[in-house]
Amino acid sequence: MHLQLAGRRAIVTGGSRGIGLAVARGLVAEGASVALVARGADALEEAARALSGVAVAADDGLDAALAAREPLVIGVPTDTGSDDSVAAMLSRVVDDFGGVDILVNAAATPNRGGFGEETLEDEINVKVRGYLRCARAVAPLMTAQGWGRIVNVSGLAARQTGSVVGSVRNVAVAALTKNLADELGPAGINVTVVHPGPTVTERLPPADPASVSIGRLVTATEVADVIVFLCSPRSVAINGDAIAVGGGARGSIHY
Repeated sequence: MHLQLAGRRAIVTGGSRGIGLAVARGLVAEGASVALVARGADALEEAARALSGVAVAADDGLDAALAAREPLVIGVPTDTGSDDSVAAMLSRVVDDFGGVDILVNAAATPNRGGFGEETLEDEINVKVRGYLRCARAVAPLMTAQGWGRIVNVSGLAARQTGSVVGSVRNVAVAALTKNLADELGPAGINVTVVHPGPTVTERLPPADPASVSIGRLVTATEVADVIVFLCSPRSVAINGDAIAVGGGARGSIHY
């Protein structure tokens, strides 16, 4: 399937590692330019250098001019918990790319489980307010051009107990997603949320898959495959909805 992403311009927060980095790699492979956003400058530089060598998938359906355009990958050190930092990031991206078509919000602090009231405010500021901060920043640009995609990476803790902070922040991300989808949808901007479960990344090796229907944990690349589709024009039929990308939770029925 031709995803029609060649020449698109994307911001991926939390883009220096894990699911964010896998999403960025998938977007670059489809011909999109990507701004990697995270707090660590060294990690961003290393990630941007690695992605600059990603080969763009050949596709006979691509527009010739877009197909010939080399995707640009930049790293922009940013604290998504700060209004000023997000504004400076967007200014840099617009200067380098000329605009923004796609935002993938994946920046988050690690979920430590338990009650965690002492960390709730910080985690909400990054994963909920931070997502909203970035969405509000790019929305005027997307509205002006009549097209955009925003994908928020949440988590299956939204559907489970065991972590007050994990449940609260992920449910909140799903709620803000639906509100943004209803508000921005008429302007051609689709907003969706994905719920990964435990995912194999450079930080999390394979673990006990007993609770996963497919019998193993999914990888960051497999989660990214779904997100990259949601970033494309092909995903227009999905707006405001939550999509689980954890390989299937045993015993649960969601409808």
